[in-house]
Amino acid sequence: MNIKIVNHSNNPLPKYATTGASGMDLTANLTENMIIKAGEWGLVPTGIHIQVPEGYEAQVRARSGLALKYGIGLLNGIGTIDSDYVGEIKVILINHSKENFEVKNGDRIAQLVIAKYESVSWESVSELVPTQRGDGGFGSTGK
Repeated sequence: MNIKIVNHSNNPLPKYATTGASGMDLTANLTENMIIKAGEWGLVPTGIHIQVPEGYEAQVRARSGLALKYGIGLLNGIGTIDSDYVGEIKVILINHSKENFEVKNGDRIAQLVIAKYESVSWESVSELVPTQRGDGGFGSTGK
C-alpha cells in the first residue's frame, strides 16, 4: 500500500526497523531539546503529515524501550490518525518516572502502525443473544 507523506523535518521518513516489524519509528522534530519533567507530559512534533486511505487509520503507539528504560509512554494510550486528518503528527509523551526526560531532535519517540477498520451501523434491539460469560466482567473469568 502506498500512503502519501510530506516530511517537514530534517529527519528520515518513518521506517520499519526490521522486516517483521508492524510499526514504523516516528522521530522528534525539534529545533531545541525538550524536557518533559517527572510526572508531566509534553506534545512532541514530528514534522510528518500523512494521508491515510479511507478504511484505514494510523495508530501512534508507545515504544516499549522508552517505557522500560525511562518510564515514558503515551498520555492517551494509542493515538488515532483518521483518514480525513492531514495535519502534522504530534505525539503526547508522558513521563511516569521520577526523573526529567530529555527529548532531542531525531529521537525515536513512538511507533506508527497502519490498520484497517470497518465502519458500522447500529442495529437497535431489545436484548442481546445470551452467552456463557453473560455480563461477567472485570476478572470474572479468573486471574
